[in-house]
Amino acid sequence: MAVSGFEGFEKRLELQFSGDHDIGLRELDFKSIEQVLHQVQCTVVSALGNQHFDSYVLSESSLFVYPTKIIIKTCGTTQLLKSVQPFIDHARILNLQLVSVRYTRGSFIFPQAQPYPHTSFHEEVVYLEDSIPDNLCYRKASVIPSKLTSHSWHVFSAGVVEYPDDIPYTVEVCMTDLDQTLAGKFFRHPNDGKNGDSAGREMTELTGINRINPNAQICDFAFDPCGYSMNGLDGDCYSTIHVTPEDGFSYASFECLGSIYNDMADMVKKAVKVFGPGTVSVATTNAGEETCMRIKGAVEQLGLKCRSRSIDVLPAAGPVVFQTFTSRRKRI
Repeated sequence: MAVSGFEGFEKRLELQFSGDHDIGLRELDFKSIEQVLHQVQCTVVSALGNQHFDSYVLSESSLFVYPTKIIIKTCGTTQLLKSVQPFIDHARILNLQLVSVRYTRGSFIFPQAQPYPHTSFHEEVVYLEDSIPDNLCYRKASVIPSKLTSHSWHVFSAGVVEYPDDIPYTVEVCMTDLDQTLAGKFFRHPNDGKNGDSAGREMTELTGINRINPNAQICDFAFDPCGYSMNGLDGDCYSTIHVTPEDGFSYASFECLGSIYNDMADMVKKAVKVFGPGTVSVATTNAGEETCMRIKGAVEQLGLKCRSRSIDVLPAAGPVVFQTFTSRRKRI
Protein backbone atom coordinates (compact mmCIF):
# COMPACT_ATOMS: atom_id res chain seq x y z
CA MET A 1 0.00 0.00 0.00
CA ALA A 2 1.43 3.38 -0.99
CA VAL A 3 1.78 5.71 1.94
CA SER A 4 3.02 9.27 1.69
CA GLY A 5 4.56 9.50 5.16
CA PHE A 6 5.09 8.04 8.62
CA GLU A 7 2.13 8.00 11.04
CA GLY A 8 3.19 9.99 14.09
CA PHE A 9 -0.08 9.83 16.03
CA GLU A 10 0.18 7.15 18.68
CA LYS A 11 -2.25 4.57 19.93
CA ARG A 12 -2.13 4.36 23.73
CA LEU A 13 -3.24 1.50 25.97
CA GLU A 14 -3.34 1.44 29.76
CA LEU A 15 -4.07 -1.79 31.66
CA GLN A 16 -4.62 -1.68 35.43
CA PHE A 17 -4.51 -4.88 37.50
CA SER A 18 -5.49 -5.73 41.07
CA GLY A 19 -3.07 -7.18 43.54
CA ASP A 20 -0.90 -6.02 46.41
CA HIS A 21 2.49 -6.63 44.87
CA ASP A 22 5.77 -4.78 45.33
CA ILE A 23 7.13 -6.31 42.13
CA GLY A 24 4.10 -7.75 40.29
CA LEU A 25 4.33 -7.14 36.54
CA ARG A 26 7.97 -6.13 36.88
CA GLU A 27 8.66 -9.85 37.32
CA LEU A 28 7.95 -10.29 33.61
CA ASP A 29 11.18 -11.39 31.98
CA PHE A 30 12.53 -9.48 29.01
CA LYS A 31 11.90 -12.37 26.62
CA SER A 32 8.17 -12.32 27.47
CA ILE A 33 8.02 -8.57 26.88
CA GLU A 34 9.83 -8.99 23.55
CA GLN A 35 7.33 -11.65 22.48
CA VAL A 36 4.39 -9.32 23.15
CA LEU A 37 6.11 -6.47 21.30
CA HIS A 38 6.77 -8.80 18.36
CA GLN A 39 3.01 -9.22 17.95
CA VAL A 40 2.61 -5.44 18.08
CA GLN A 41 5.47 -5.13 15.54
CA CYS A 42 8.01 -3.10 17.47
CA THR A 43 11.16 -3.66 19.52
CA VAL A 44 13.00 -2.20 22.54
CA VAL A 45 15.81 0.22 21.65
CA SER A 46 16.64 1.54 25.14
CA ALA A 47 15.54 0.98 28.75
CA LEU A 48 15.74 2.58 32.19
CA GLY A 49 14.09 1.77 35.50
CA ASN A 50 13.88 3.11 39.05
CA GLN A 51 12.42 1.81 42.29
CA HIS A 52 8.85 2.46 41.07
CA PHE A 53 8.66 1.27 37.45
CA ASP A 54 10.54 0.18 34.33
CA SER A 55 10.52 2.23 31.14
CA TYR A 56 11.33 1.10 27.62
CA VAL A 57 11.89 3.28 24.57
CA LEU A 58 10.53 1.34 21.61
CA SER A 59 11.28 1.44 17.90
CA GLU A 60 7.76 2.94 17.78
CA SER A 61 7.22 4.93 21.02
CA SER A 62 7.19 3.66 24.65
CA LEU A 63 6.28 1.04 27.25
CA PHE A 64 6.01 1.55 31.02
CA VAL A 65 5.69 -1.37 33.43
CA TYR A 66 4.58 -0.74 37.02
CA PRO A 67 3.86 -3.51 39.57
CA THR A 68 0.12 -3.42 38.75
CA LYS A 69 -0.07 -1.26 35.61
CA ILE A 70 1.11 -1.35 32.01
CA ILE A 71 1.10 1.66 29.68
CA ILE A 72 2.09 1.11 26.07
CA LYS A 73 1.88 3.61 23.22
CA THR A 74 2.98 2.91 19.67
CA CYS A 75 2.96 4.89 16.43
CA GLY A 76 3.30 4.03 12.74
CA THR A 77 1.37 1.00 11.55
CA THR A 78 1.84 -1.03 14.72
CA GLN A 79 -0.96 -3.33 15.89
CA LEU A 80 -1.08 -2.15 19.48
CA LEU A 81 -4.27 -3.91 20.53
CA LYS A 82 -2.71 -7.29 19.81
CA SER A 83 -0.85 -6.78 23.11
CA VAL A 84 -4.04 -6.85 25.24
CA GLN A 85 -4.57 -10.58 25.49
CA PRO A 86 -0.88 -11.51 25.97
CA PHE A 87 -0.48 -8.96 28.77
CA ILE A 88 -3.66 -10.23 30.48
CA ASP A 89 -2.35 -13.81 30.21
CA HIS A 90 1.07 -12.89 31.64
CA ALA A 91 -0.58 -11.01 34.51
CA ARG A 92 -2.82 -13.97 35.33
CA ILE A 93 0.24 -16.18 35.77
CA LEU A 94 1.46 -13.61 38.32
CA ASN A 95 -1.95 -13.79 40.12
CA LEU A 96 -2.99 -10.35 38.88
CA GLN A 97 -6.49 -9.68 37.53
CA LEU A 98 -7.42 -6.94 35.06
CA VAL A 99 -9.61 -4.28 36.70
CA SER A 100 -9.58 -1.47 34.11
CA VAL A 101 -8.49 -0.65 30.58
CA ARG A 102 -8.22 2.65 28.75
CA TYR A 103 -7.43 3.11 25.08
CA THR A 104 -6.84 6.56 23.56
CA ARG A 105 -5.66 8.04 20.29
CA GLY A 106 -5.92 11.12 18.14
CA SER A 107 -6.99 11.22 14.49
CA PHE A 108 -4.55 9.44 12.21
CA ILE A 109 -2.84 11.46 9.50
CA PHE A 110 -2.84 8.37 7.24
CA PRO A 111 -5.86 6.32 8.37
CA GLN A 112 -5.92 4.30 5.15
CA ALA A 113 -2.50 2.83 6.05
CA GLN A 114 -3.60 1.33 9.38
CA PRO A 115 -3.84 -2.48 9.56
CA TYR A 116 -6.41 -4.57 11.41
CA PRO A 117 -7.61 -4.00 14.10
CA HIS A 118 -6.93 -0.27 13.64
CA THR A 119 -8.74 0.45 10.37
CA SER A 120 -11.49 2.33 12.25
CA PHE A 121 -12.36 3.27 15.82
CA HIS A 122 -15.42 1.03 15.63
CA GLU A 123 -13.20 -1.93 14.74
CA GLU A 124 -10.82 -1.07 17.60
CA VAL A 125 -13.70 -0.97 20.09
CA VAL A 126 -15.10 -4.30 18.89
CA TYR A 127 -11.64 -5.86 19.20
CA LEU A 128 -11.23 -4.49 22.74
CA GLU A 129 -14.71 -5.63 23.78
CA ASP A 130 -13.84 -9.14 22.63
CA SER A 131 -10.44 -9.14 24.36
CA ILE A 132 -11.34 -8.07 27.90
CA PRO A 133 -13.20 -10.08 30.56
CA ASP A 134 -16.94 -9.64 31.10
CA ASN A 135 -16.54 -8.35 34.66
CA LEU A 136 -15.24 -5.06 33.26
CA CYS A 137 -18.87 -4.08 32.91
CA TYR A 138 -18.62 -0.28 33.10
CA ARG A 139 -17.75 0.50 29.50
CA LYS A 140 -17.92 3.45 27.18
CA ALA A 141 -16.49 4.45 23.80
CA SER A 142 -16.39 8.09 22.83
CA VAL A 143 -15.11 10.25 19.99
CA ILE A 144 -14.62 13.71 21.48
CA PRO A 145 -14.84 16.29 18.68
CA SER A 146 -13.16 19.62 18.10
CA LYS A 147 -13.60 22.50 15.67
CA LEU A 148 -10.54 21.21 13.83
CA THR A 149 -11.68 18.44 11.50
CA SER A 150 -8.21 16.85 11.61
CA HIS A 151 -8.21 16.58 15.42
CA SER A 152 -10.63 14.50 17.45
CA TRP A 153 -9.99 12.34 20.48
CA HIS A 154 -10.92 8.65 20.59
CA VAL A 155 -11.37 7.03 24.00
CA PHE A 156 -12.53 3.62 25.18
CA SER A 157 -12.58 2.76 28.86
CA ALA A 158 -13.84 -0.21 30.85
CA GLY A 159 -13.60 -1.19 34.49
CA VAL A 160 -14.98 -3.32 37.28
CA VAL A 161 -15.77 -0.17 39.31
CA GLU A 162 -17.75 2.69 37.81
CA TYR A 163 -15.80 5.59 39.31
CA PRO A 164 -12.64 4.46 41.12
CA ASP A 165 -11.23 7.19 43.36
CA ASP A 166 -7.55 6.48 42.84
CA ILE A 167 -7.04 7.28 39.14
CA PRO A 168 -3.99 9.52 38.63
CA TYR A 169 -4.48 12.20 36.01
CA THR A 170 -2.73 12.12 32.66
CA VAL A 171 -2.04 14.77 30.05
CA GLU A 172 -1.59 13.82 26.39
CA VAL A 173 -0.40 16.53 24.00
CA CYS A 174 -0.36 16.06 20.21
CA MET A 175 1.37 18.63 17.99
CA THR A 176 1.40 18.94 14.19
CA ASP A 177 2.80 21.42 11.65
CA LEU A 178 6.03 21.81 13.63
CA ASP A 179 8.30 24.81 13.08
CA GLN A 180 10.74 23.64 10.39
CA THR A 181 13.84 25.04 12.08
CA LEU A 182 12.96 23.45 15.42
CA ALA A 183 11.98 20.16 13.77
CA GLY A 184 15.32 20.21 11.94
CA LYS A 185 17.10 19.60 15.24
CA PHE A 186 15.72 16.05 15.21
CA PHE A 187 17.59 15.03 12.06
CA ARG A 188 20.90 13.18 12.30
CA HIS A 189 23.92 14.24 10.24
CA PRO A 190 25.02 11.50 7.83
CA ASN A 191 27.94 9.47 9.20
CA ASP A 192 27.89 11.40 12.46
CA GLY A 193 29.78 8.63 14.23
CA LYS A 194 27.20 8.46 17.01
CA ASN A 195 24.87 5.68 18.10
CA GLY A 196 21.20 6.17 18.88
CA ASP A 197 21.87 6.76 22.57
CA SER A 198 24.60 9.38 22.21
CA ALA A 199 22.78 11.18 19.38
CA GLY A 200 19.61 11.14 21.48
CA ARG A 201 21.41 12.61 24.48
CA GLU A 202 22.74 15.41 22.28
CA MET A 203 19.24 16.20 20.94
CA THR A 204 17.81 16.23 24.48
CA GLU A 205 20.27 18.94 25.51
CA LEU A 206 20.30 20.89 22.24
CA THR A 207 16.51 21.29 22.18
CA GLY A 208 15.97 21.98 25.90
CA ILE A 209 13.96 18.81 26.45
CA ASN A 210 16.14 18.19 29.51
CA ARG A 211 14.73 21.38 31.05
CA ILE A 212 11.05 20.42 30.76
CA ASN A 213 11.34 18.55 34.06
CA PRO A 214 14.86 19.00 35.47
CA ASN A 215 14.13 16.37 38.16
CA ALA A 216 13.56 13.57 35.64
CA GLN A 217 16.03 10.85 34.76
CA ILE A 218 15.98 10.71 30.96
CA CYS A 219 16.26 7.72 28.67
CA ASP A 220 16.50 9.01 25.09
CA PHE A 221 17.15 7.70 21.61
CA ALA A 222 17.68 9.32 18.18
CA PHE A 223 16.68 7.40 15.09
CA ASP A 224 18.55 7.41 11.78
CA PRO A 225 18.11 9.47 9.64
CA CYS A 226 15.58 11.34 11.80
CA GLY A 227 13.15 11.03 14.69
CA TYR A 228 13.50 11.00 18.45
CA SER A 229 11.99 9.38 21.53
CA MET A 230 12.43 10.05 25.23
CA ASN A 231 11.13 8.62 28.51
CA GLY A 232 11.51 10.63 31.70
CA LEU A 233 11.38 9.05 35.18
CA ASP A 234 10.57 11.25 38.18
CA GLY A 235 9.73 9.15 41.24
CA ASP A 236 6.59 7.19 40.36
CA CYS A 237 5.70 9.57 37.49
CA TYR A 238 6.72 9.20 33.86
CA SER A 239 6.87 11.59 30.94
CA THR A 240 7.46 10.76 27.30
CA ILE A 241 8.14 12.60 24.03
CA HIS A 242 8.11 11.28 20.46
CA VAL A 243 9.02 13.23 17.33
CA THR A 244 8.41 12.64 13.62
CA PRO A 245 10.10 15.75 12.16
CA GLU A 246 9.62 15.36 8.39
CA ASP A 247 8.00 18.35 6.72
CA GLY A 248 4.49 17.72 5.41
CA PHE A 249 3.54 15.28 8.17
CA SER A 250 5.57 16.57 11.11
CA TYR A 251 4.34 15.50 14.53
CA ALA A 252 5.43 15.51 18.15
CA SER A 253 3.78 14.27 21.31
CA PHE A 254 4.27 14.93 25.00
CA GLU A 255 2.61 12.86 27.69
CA CYS A 256 2.93 13.04 31.44
CA LEU A 257 1.47 11.39 34.50
CA GLY A 258 0.29 14.16 36.80
CA SER A 259 1.61 14.71 40.29
CA ILE A 260 0.93 17.25 43.03
CA TYR A 261 4.67 17.94 42.97
CA ASN A 262 4.87 18.96 39.30
CA ASP A 263 3.68 22.18 37.70
CA MET A 264 1.93 20.45 34.81
CA ALA A 265 0.99 23.67 32.99
CA ASP A 266 4.62 24.81 33.00
CA MET A 267 5.81 21.43 31.72
CA VAL A 268 3.26 21.49 28.87
CA LYS A 269 4.33 25.03 27.97
CA LYS A 270 8.01 24.06 27.86
CA ALA A 271 7.24 20.97 25.76
CA VAL A 272 5.15 22.89 23.21
CA LYS A 273 7.82 25.60 22.99
CA VAL A 274 10.41 22.99 21.93
CA PHE A 275 8.47 22.31 18.72
CA GLY A 276 6.67 25.56 17.74
CA PRO A 277 3.65 23.69 16.34
CA GLY A 278 0.90 25.23 14.24
CA THR A 279 -1.73 22.99 15.81
CA VAL A 280 -1.90 21.48 19.30
CA SER A 281 -4.43 19.25 21.03
CA VAL A 282 -4.39 18.51 24.75
CA ALA A 283 -6.38 15.65 26.26
CA THR A 284 -6.47 15.72 30.05
CA THR A 285 -7.93 12.71 31.84
CA ASN A 286 -9.25 12.94 35.41
CA ALA A 287 -7.66 16.32 36.14
CA GLY A 288 -9.45 19.14 37.90
CA GLU A 289 -10.89 22.18 36.15
CA GLU A 290 -8.16 24.40 37.56
CA THR A 291 -5.43 22.22 36.01
CA CYS A 292 -7.14 22.27 32.60
CA MET A 293 -7.51 26.06 32.69
CA ARG A 294 -3.89 26.54 33.73
CA ILE A 295 -2.75 24.36 30.84
CA LYS A 296 -4.94 26.40 28.46
CA GLY A 297 -3.41 29.63 29.72
CA ALA A 298 0.13 28.26 29.45
CA VAL A 299 -0.34 27.17 25.82
CA GLU A 300 -1.96 30.49 24.88
CA GLN A 301 1.07 32.34 26.24
CA LEU A 302 3.00 30.83 23.33
CA GLY A 303 0.83 32.64 20.76
CA LEU A 304 -1.64 29.80 20.21
CA LYS A 305 -5.37 30.33 20.48
CA CYS A 306 -7.82 27.86 22.03
CA ARG A 307 -10.27 27.00 19.24
CA SER A 308 -12.43 24.42 21.00
CA ARG A 309 -12.97 22.65 24.30
CA SER A 310 -15.03 19.48 24.75
CA ILE A 311 -15.59 17.20 27.71
CA ASP A 312 -16.92 13.71 28.26
CA VAL A 313 -17.06 11.59 31.39
CA LEU A 314 -16.06 7.95 31.07
CA PRO A 315 -16.63 5.30 33.70
CA ALA A 316 -13.37 3.80 34.97
CA ALA A 317 -11.46 6.81 33.58
CA GLY A 318 -13.14 9.99 34.83
CA PRO A 319 -13.67 13.27 32.97
CA VAL A 320 -11.73 13.75 29.74
CA VAL A 321 -11.22 17.36 28.64
CA PHE A 322 -10.09 17.84 25.02
CA GLN A 323 -8.76 21.27 24.04
CA THR A 324 -7.43 22.28 20.62
CA PHE A 325 -5.23 25.23 19.72
CA THR A 326 -3.87 26.76 16.53
CA SER A 327 -1.38 29.53 15.93
CA ARG A 328 -3.17 32.86 15.62
CA ARG A 329 -2.04 33.16 12.00
CA LYS A 330 -3.72 29.87 11.14
CA ARG A 331 -7.35 29.73 10.11
CA ILE A 332 -9.61 26.82 10.98
